[in-house]
Amino acid sequence: MSGPRAYTVDVIAGDGIGQEVMPAAITCIDAIAPALGFTVTWRDRQWGSDHYRANGRMMPVDGLDQLATGDGILLGAVGAPDIPDDVTLWGLLIPIRREFHQYVNLRPIRILPGVVSPIAGLDELDLVVVRENVEGEYSEIGGRVYRGRPEETAIQEAVFSRTGIERVAKYAVDLASRRQGRLVSATKSNGIIHTMPFWDEVVRECVDASPGVTLESVLIDALAARVVLKPRTLDVIVASNLFGDILSDLAAAVAGSIGVAPSANLNPPRQYPSMFEPVHGSAPDIAGRGIANPVGQIWASAMMLEHLGEPLGAQILVDGIESALADGVRTADLGGTATTTEVADAITRHCLDAIATKGEDAHEYQH
Repeated sequence: MSGPRAYTVDVIAGDGIGQEVMPAAITCIDAIAPALGFTVTWRDRQWGSDHYRANGRMMPVDGLDQLATGDGILLGAVGAPDIPDDVTLWGLLIPIRREFHQYVNLRPIRILPGVVSPIAGLDELDLVVVRENVEGEYSEIGGRVYRGRPEETAIQEAVFSRTGIERVAKYAVDLASRRQGRLVSATKSNGIIHTMPFWDEVVRECVDASPGVTLESVLIDALAARVVLKPRTLDVIVASNLFGDILSDLAAAVAGSIGVAPSANLNPPRQYPSMFEPVHGSAPDIAGRGIANPVGQIWASAMMLEHLGEPLGAQILVDGIESALADGVRTADLGGTATTTEVADAITRHCLDAIATKGEDAHEYQH
């Protein structure tokens, strides 16, 4: 085997429980890396709400330049009760997504062992939401006029470019072709008269150029109901920024817990580093108690390993998560009594046992 593969990853634990679940994820990766022949150098960035309180900014002026020299970014959580959400999000997360052209937000949703769906009889689910991540409804174009007066008005413009739709649609089509060949596109072309018909047209063109993939364009309200009532009929969903954000959270709740869901903010051409994070927020109500669920952060870390070119490490981590949960090692949000550290330790043990049993050769390791 060749020498160690080395990666530099920027760590932004951020706020609240991010400070607790991030060390858990790093512990898991550091445990398996030596046996699998790679190393990770972690660059700790103390950015977030504390940085804002001290400096008036969520990250340094040259923060993006610092991140640009790394191979990936691992984010914990952003948000604090005393700082408006638009300040925390637009001061850290969104600038990173946009500056680094992380135009795909990838959110896999599965029912993990021991996690019970609130939907009666639903014991199996495996779907992926591909969300457009840098334009759409989350635009900076707009403003407010006549502030404080009865006629005060807010205007928010949605931005849909052909380039933006094509690149996320092509990613979703390629993913669907490697899964079941079925793609569902979220739309609202019956009510949003300009952007949504344009979205539909461009997504259709991308699917037509890929034989073997079928397309359903489904109105967002009907699709939201379908996620709840017939989730097994869905495999890959492609959606605009707003629709994808809402649908992926809904699907994660259907799968039993938003606390275990991961996401990846991807720059598919790899011109810039990609960023990986759990879907959950900073949960200030439980922060500091040592009971936060680290599964979302660890699963997001597995997605990072996959993107960096360590698919074996990624699979071992995911299998370790499933094995620990199947053993009943769960935090309180999943009905268990384990602490954050105990869950991470159990996952690490299963990962190391798998490596010892199967060896580090990918051909020897079976899911």
